[in-house]
Amino acid sequence: MIADKIIAVLKKDAITALRYRNGFVLSALAQVAQLATFYYLSRAVGPQFRPDGMPYFLFLLIGTGFYTFLLSGTHSFLNSIQESQQTGTLEVLLTTATPASVLVSLGAISAFADGMLQFLVYVGAGIFLFAPALHVNVAACLLVFGFSILSAFAIGLFAAGVQISMHKGSAVLWLLGSGAWLMSGTLFPVTALPRAVQVASFLIPFTHSLSAMRMALFPGNFAAIAHEVEILALFALFLVPAGVVFFSWMVRQARQNGTLSFY
Repeated sequence: MIADKIIAVLKKDAITALRYRNGFVLSALAQVAQLATFYYLSRAVGPQFRPDGMPYFLFLLIGTGFYTFLLSGTHSFLNSIQESQQTGTLEVLLTTATPASVLVSLGAISAFADGMLQFLVYVGAGIFLFAPALHVNVAACLLVFGFSILSAFAIGLFAAGVQISMHKGSAVLWLLGSGAWLMSGTLFPVTALPRAVQVASFLIPFTHSLSAMRMALFPGNFAAIAHEVEILALFALFLVPAGVVFFSWMVRQARQNGTLSFY
């Protein structure tokens, strides 16, 4: 039953995307410009700077690409709720037989699929144009992708719940996105941060997602990769149930207060 719904959602969004093909061209041009920027930035910094033992360009390529993928996935939950609020269909959607958390998650699946495709194209283009081939640990990549997506799903549910409760979900994601961009090691290694900030960054799942993905795509220590995957699994184990409970509770509170259709 759920599989049929997922297929229907993916088919709908694919048809919609094909109607706006010019967006693919503009997105591709933007990605090439970003890749060129990072390439020349890494050249300006110099080859002697090798964060986490890898060339700086690869560090930037994997960090920015995977972070953008995860953050856009969390935003899809918020966008789904906001669009339903603006069109006045939220109350109708959330009174269907499908649980509210499942319903909003279905709307985010296409965003994650699209983001994954863009990430693969982004990294592939960067390697093809500016960098040597990677040594991919496929099993580790799949585990990192899976647990990172689960954490992003959970964070998206939290943001969607805040949006339903007080219509400030975008502010929560902006704060999270800005803080995580600084502290999760997107542009520079976490070890460059003050000690107190390093401790805070350890509590952000995206920090471990980026670190694990870099090690999975670049020759790294197997024990270190396994340790990061274990941490991601613990984040997913805690955040997913908490996100589902929080979102369901916010929906239930909005129904009781009669504010579900407010915007």
